[in-house]
Amino acid sequence: MKKLRVIVMMHAELVPPASLKGYSESDVNEWKAEYDVITTLGELGHEVLGIGMRDDFAELRQAVREFEPHIVFNLLTHFHEAGIYDSAVVGWLELHKLAYTGCNPRGLLVANDKALAKKVLSYHRIRAPRFFSVPRGKRVGRQAAKLEFPLIVKSRSEHASTGISQASLVHDLEKLEERVEFVHRNVGTAALCEEYIEGRELTIGVLGNQRLETGPVWELVMPNLPESAPNIVTSRVKWNLKYQKEIGLKSAPASNLSDEKAREIDRLARRIYRAFGLSGYARIDIRMDAQERIWILEANPNPDLCFGEDLAESFERRGYGYGKLIQKILSLGLRYEPPWKG
Repeated sequence: MKKLRVIVMMHAELVPPASLKGYSESDVNEWKAEYDVITTLGELGHEVLGIGMRDDFAELRQAVREFEPHIVFNLLTHFHEAGIYDSAVVGWLELHKLAYTGCNPRGLLVANDKALAKKVLSYHRIRAPRFFSVPRGKRVGRQAAKLEFPLIVKSRSEHASTGISQASLVHDLEKLEERVEFVHRNVGTAALCEEYIEGRELTIGVLGNQRLETGPVWELVMPNLPESAPNIVTSRVKWNLKYQKEIGLKSAPASNLSDEKAREIDRLARRIYRAFGLSGYARIDIRMDAQERIWILEANPNPDLCFGEDLAESFERRGYGYGKLIQKILSLGLRYEPPWKG
């Protein structure tokens, strides 16, 4: 295996320490993906340089000039505090003819604009919840009359359950207007309002550029969730370790799923990946209702790369130990052919 010079590009506040010694589980949870990736790259024998990104490219530009990386391992999920700008950062890498890991800028732009992504799904006749979006400064208006309550209200472009809580599930127009205004004010983006699909929370990972591999269908369960609480992945569910333990949060291969249904989900994941023009790796988030109909919630081209999390755990079932997965992601980045290579 060729030893590479790798720049790991991450958010400045998430640059991990060299050791976990002295840090609590809660501390580590903030920057675990960054620590796992950097540590594993070193264990694989690569020369690694971590760069904490803020609001400019000065440090990255200098590092590229002096370190001369073979590839940039991209762990950014936003820029200028805007999730939609991660595509612009990857675009900068392409313009400088730098190899990088993860998704290309065009795929990022489509997938991370949740309203645009749903329109692409509709064009390809892939089932997704009906929706409308409300730009900042605008009111809900008559659009709500076209959908059936309950609705779930989320950011149109932010990731990682930002702004999602149990109050995001609304049952009437008054609560809908309140929650849209909350997203506008506190998240700072347009609000996406979509029909809530009651059912099982499923995901499937996809790995590749042209030739695709999928992980097994994975399921997130919260057996101790209060009866009054909706079965949704809120910000608290995603990031609060104490609450995760309270609700018994766990993820594992989906149980009681027929081979036929698993194949259907696998085919859908591949179709979506290609329809969005994704590359590198992604996770497709799904709901399966009581009639076992599959509803696509979104495609996430920036899934959590922590050791032990859904994507890594699922691909381990396909023979990709964590080190092998990180090396595969590097190889996909080196083999990806952006437009400038054409």
